[in-house]
Amino acid sequence: MHESTRREFLRNSLAALAAAPCAASVLATQQDSPNGVPTRLLGRTGERVSIVGLGGYHIGGPEEREAVAIMHEAIEEGLRFFDNSWDYRNGASEEVMGKALAASGKRAKVFLMTKVCARDYEGARQQLDDSLRRLRTDMIDLWQFHEINWDVDPDWVFDRGGLKFALEAQQAGKVRFIGFTGHKDPAHHLKMLGKPFDWYTAQMPINVLDAHYRSFQQRVVPECVRKQVGVIGMKALAGGKLPSDLQIPAELCRRFALSLPISTLVCGITSRKDLQQDLAVARGFQPLSADDMTAALNQSQPSSAEGKYEIYKTTRYGSDFHFKQHGE
Repeated sequence: MHESTRREFLRNSLAALAAAPCAASVLATQQDSPNGVPTRLLGRTGERVSIVGLGGYHIGGPEEREAVAIMHEAIEEGLRFFDNSWDYRNGASEEVMGKALAASGKRAKVFLMTKVCARDYEGARQQLDDSLRRLRTDMIDLWQFHEINWDVDPDWVFDRGGLKFALEAQQAGKVRFIGFTGHKDPAHHLKMLGKPFDWYTAQMPINVLDAHYRSFQQRVVPECVRKQVGVIGMKALAGGKLPSDLQIPAELCRRFALSLPISTLVCGITSRKDLQQDLAVARGFQPLSADDMTAALNQSQPSSAEGKYEIYKTTRYGSDFHFKQHGE
């Protein structure tokens, strides 16, 4: 593609995304809060969530006392969307988060999301029991089917009973909202969205590289916006590759992702320094201009060939549980 044609393509793609039904209204739902961290509506849940969230995998890395202190500081500073998963660090991430949320009044201040890896009824039941116990709560705000990374996964979720159990758990008051995640291929997300179920959320990679290869922001986000499915962004730094290898500042990467019609961006936080940097991005956030968005895409395009730096799309990446589930 000729350079001028490519630039025009990128600009038009951004314009098309911004013009998608309800796209502008997603960003328009952003409101300031007393602690300075803006919130946005999470799809059609009616819930407001902080525009940045705390990633469950990363918070399982620091020493326990430090991890709990980071989470308490995050809550008091206004970062109140907490991400986790049944399989993160063999359950240790949920356990340390549960200890943080067990402190007086903390659980009530957090919109808590965790993920289920099983596709079948009994596996989903056992994993929800595990997550509730580890997180020391009797209710998960958002429960997402994790790593929809194989073409058969959408069928399995329906045919093997996973969704059936999720609906029973919702009826029992153990789960409020149901969604799904994935990082491999937008085709899998589109297949989930095409199933006969009104998902509340979908979680996916959102970054400047994604626009160029197997693009979730180009293919999936507009469909989510059309269906009022709340988009949860992740991998804004492409696993750290954008700032470390491509010298694209982390702040710009975060701002780029938050300028798209997403409800919240999950950030990997392993220290108080990380937390304060992400809070600084969130406070007073205003979307990038179309010119700045295009400039960021132009900067990343030469490095985007075949997903070179998006290894979660192109390599064996993810939980061993899922590979074993698929006989790999």
